[in-house]
Amino acid sequence: MPQSEGGYVSLPAVNGNGGAIYQSTTEPTAPPSVFASVKRAIGQAIKSSPTDSEELLRSDRLPVIVGGSRISFRDRDKSGKTLTTKMPSAPTHTAEEAHLLGTMPVDPMDDIELRSVQLQFPNARGSILEACEQRRVPTDKGDVHVAIQGDTAKPAIITYHDLGLNYATSFAGFFNFPVMRGLLENFCVYHVTAPGQEEGAPTLPEDYVYPTMDDLAAQLLFVLSHFGLKSVIGFGVGAGANILARFAHAHPDKVGALCLINCVSTQSGWIEWGYQSFNARFLRTKGMTQGVIDYLMWHHFGRNPEERNHDLVQMYKQHFERGVNPTNLAMLINAYIHRNDLHLARTPPGTPGSETAATTLKMPVINITGSLSPHVDDTVTFNGRLDPTNSSWMKISDCALVLEEQPAKLAEAFRLFLQGEGYVSEKPQ
Repeated sequence: MPQSEGGYVSLPAVNGNGGAIYQSTTEPTAPPSVFASVKRAIGQAIKSSPTDSEELLRSDRLPVIVGGSRISFRDRDKSGKTLTTKMPSAPTHTAEEAHLLGTMPVDPMDDIELRSVQLQFPNARGSILEACEQRRVPTDKGDVHVAIQGDTAKPAIITYHDLGLNYATSFAGFFNFPVMRGLLENFCVYHVTAPGQEEGAPTLPEDYVYPTMDDLAAQLLFVLSHFGLKSVIGFGVGAGANILARFAHAHPDKVGALCLINCVSTQSGWIEWGYQSFNARFLRTKGMTQGVIDYLMWHHFGRNPEERNHDLVQMYKQHFERGVNPTNLAMLINAYIHRNDLHLARTPPGTPGSETAATTLKMPVINITGSLSPHVDDTVTFNGRLDPTNSSWMKISDCALVLEEQPAKLAEAFRLFLQGEGYVSEKPQ
């Protein structure tokens, strides 16, 4: 075969003996590969002497198979130098090869940088503490802690938290959301915390009679009177939503609109009463047990919260373990499970002997829940008791704790609700 660049050339016979080795294979004239170079070097060693080949044939050593060809080689060459009997070491595995081979290299620096990482509360939760003015408002059932955020000359929004939380842990993340920050330039927020539920609160005296749900709602009158507020917008979650609904039903002239999340309008059922009674007992005798934490997590997040937001769940668990006074929380839980019905009813227009305004909430209400919340059915029941002409029900997908898991959707819904009632003229920048 004629030789040409990039072509092939036939190998000559060994020692003129064409029958000694059958050389029908061809060799590329292009730069040889590592495998071809090793094979050629071994072939040269074998061809060096006929006696050497005969000696190798008499050896008991097993041949080494390289690339599907059986090649025998000796330990030493003519000069007595030991020949390399191992293939050249392979280059370092790449990341993909190492993953496939199960030999992923271990970097000793991987375990050094992350050893001191600890979970911490986001900075946004501390900013609300600095931005708020703290006040103690005296009432007929003891003092109430109120945190003021914003200019007191502007329209008022009053908030009330859920079980196991306070104003900071319940509303800090939501009211520091960018959309809400722009919206609050036109409002002043009064965050009300139930007695003994604020951060670092001392244990209430043993002889202290904790206010009932109706008493907690009546305390809001003292708050409005203390700050000179004639009308407010209510924003409540869970137990706080129930308290605000009670206050709005008793004093409809004091509330201009309501945004209630996971609001329960009925008295507690047997299952809830049983679980919460055990929780209150354990909180008084043993403190914050794992069973109480699990129930509080279910109350706020529903089932399997770790599958949605592991960091958020850990943060709330840490708050329940370290930031809650167990005795004070037991008193609030006891008041919540002994709540009475709100006695709301949707009366069809024109029903003789009754008025819609006397049996249900008169002001506009937006009733919100999360699709994964354990309180969806309670909000549906509550919605059935409201006047459909001035109320709406909204279920936000992929969340249970709406304020933390879907703050953007909630903030937009709240902004549109206020805009519809004439409080906000345009979308904040």
